[in-house]
Amino acid sequence: MIKRLLAGLAALAFAAGAAAQQYPSRTISVIVPFAAGGPTDTVTRLIAQSMTKTLGQTVIVENTAGAGGTIGVEKVATAKPDGYTLLLMHIGISTAPSLYRNLRFDPTKDLEPIGLVTNVPMTIIANKDFPPKDMKELVAYVKANKDKVTYANAGVGAASHLCGMLFMTAIQTDVTTVPYKGTGPAMTDLIGGQVNFMCDQTTNTTPQIKGGKVKAYAVTTKQRVKSLPDVPTAAESGVKDFEVTVWHGMWAPHGTPKPVIDKLVQALQAALKDPNVVAKFAELGTEPVPADQATPAALSAHLKSEIAKWGPIIKKAGVYAD
Repeated sequence: MIKRLLAGLAALAFAAGAAAQQYPSRTISVIVPFAAGGPTDTVTRLIAQSMTKTLGQTVIVENTAGAGGTIGVEKVATAKPDGYTLLLMHIGISTAPSLYRNLRFDPTKDLEPIGLVTNVPMTIIANKDFPPKDMKELVAYVKANKDKVTYANAGVGAASHLCGMLFMTAIQTDVTTVPYKGTGPAMTDLIGGQVNFMCDQTTNTTPQIKGGKVKAYAVTTKQRVKSLPDVPTAAESGVKDFEVTVWHGMWAPHGTPKPVIDKLVQALQAALKDPNVVAKFAELGTEPVPADQATPAALSAHLKSEIAKWGPIIKKAGVYAD
């Protein structure tokens, strides 16, 4: 009986090893837990295109939006751990455990880290007809019209929600928030004048700012962003204690074989060195992380530290979702 059990386990191990050696043999899907056209979607499509060349199989992007990204994350957390369903998610994965009371996954246990991808600055923008001309005027206007002003975001836990929460804390004023299933549709309504202002990643706002479709007030980093040299930092504009960048990482379902993870790590690191990816990232105000951060160990450690960082902030703010 024991011999048969051991033989069975050995056969399973051999089959898993063989499958890993043959990987990938078909199309790979990368789940983006937000609507198409948003910043995370943009980053993912650039990475997926490059990984396709390295892996020798098509890497497609699948948008699964809703609930601040948690629906898409859960889809990957419960997927078959064979390397054919991946996740590219941002900072929101580290805030979800504190924001959502009924979260049905544990990001530190139900996902297999592959590596960090990029850190993206954010920008405070408004529709071009919004009265304030600069950041100082924006703060004064919001305080004077807090019951009328509307702030767009991509749902509880999304980067745009977190940025807005920090901004409102920094200026000690709350405004009406309008949640969307992604910053793609939020941007459409912002440009159309249905909402007043928002905070979003440079990967989504840079083309709109340069095209004159939106009004830019500030970037959320310590230094100005190279691709947007005329946009001041929030600190320069008098708003202190307001600094946030949006990191992105890639994961597979927990239990994905190590040889498969190793191949994905190699493909991700190759993508982050791809001249086309580097150039496109630069145009969008960001850059790939160094190779030593595009690893499972680095992403695992970063996720745990971010969960610990955001927990007390969210608890103090008292913002939760079911």
